Amino acid sequence: MSQTALSEKAIDLEVLEAKSGRHLVTLSQVLLSTEIRAVKRTVYEKYPKVHISRIQLRIEARGKALKDSDTVGSLGLKSGSRLYLKDLGPQIGWKTVFVAEYLGPLLIYPLLYARPELIYGDGASSAPYHGVVQIAAACWTLHYAKRLFETLFVHRFSHGTMPLSNLFKNCFYYWGFACLVGYFVNHPLYTPPVFGSAQIGLGLFGFMICEYGNFAIHSHLRDLRPAGSTERRIPLPSTNPFTWLFNYVSCPNYTYEVGAWLSFAGMTQTLTAGIFALVGLGQMAVWALGKHRNYKREFRDYPKKRKSILPFLI
Repeated sequence: MSQTALSEKAIDLEVLEAKSGRHLVTLSQVLLSTEIRAVKRTVYEKYPKVHISRIQLRIEARGKALKDSDTVGSLGLKSGSRLYLKDLGPQIGWKTVFVAEYLGPLLIYPLLYARPELIYGDGASSAPYHGVVQIAAACWTLHYAKRLFETLFVHRFSHGTMPLSNLFKNCFYYWGFACLVGYFVNHPLYTPPVFGSAQIGLGLFGFMICEYGNFAIHSHLRDLRPAGSTERRIPLPSTNPFTWLFNYVSCPNYTYEVGAWLSFAGMTQTLTAGIFALVGLGQMAVWALGKHRNYKREFRDYPKKRKSILPFLI
């Protein structure tokens, strides 16, 4: 049978609830060339109790989620095959979550920089600021202003929504660390780094280099994904030297992010900033390992010598 004929063949599919196995709908005359995103729309039309943003389809009740770009034919489905629907629960847009989680630190840190008497006591706002405290405030503001700019104008999200619960988890993480880091760096009793201007200068240099590197990677990743699509390609270095880190890791944006916060911690010499950097490294390593596995599974010719986030290590 020719490919054209195969793509035009139509089948019937049964959709069951993943948790209970209860029958929900039957889909008739589904073409093998139909993408899963279109199947979701049809399911929603027939079963509007679950909004389309909450629908996840699987071939097995406890199996992996099917990609929106998968076609019915590519999944080997036949007439009478079953799909299982999982309700993902209340959803919220990725961009909305990113704006909320980054806006908090952008507002909280300057508030602590002003040293309100309610937090630091009488006379705190009139105490002198060490130069590194002012530099740290500028670095922190620059980072989160950059993240907001990238969210609004650079990032192209492969998924439209995420679980609503992520909004609270993400905001708790970013807003909480903004309070912890900002409180101690801006405290009137803050003591500057042991090695003085040399330590501050080195930390500032590392922070700025990593911030630009992070932005360069995000811009490069944007160019790899055409507007309005979820297409994935193997990320390769461009002529920009800051993208050459792709020769060694799958997620250099995370590498630069960790480098920026380690530099910030070294520059300010505060325990909470160091904890923030290390916790961030742990979380980003988990994300990077997951993306690295997906790249290797999706692309047979994916570079074998690449690590996920730390060159030659992880």
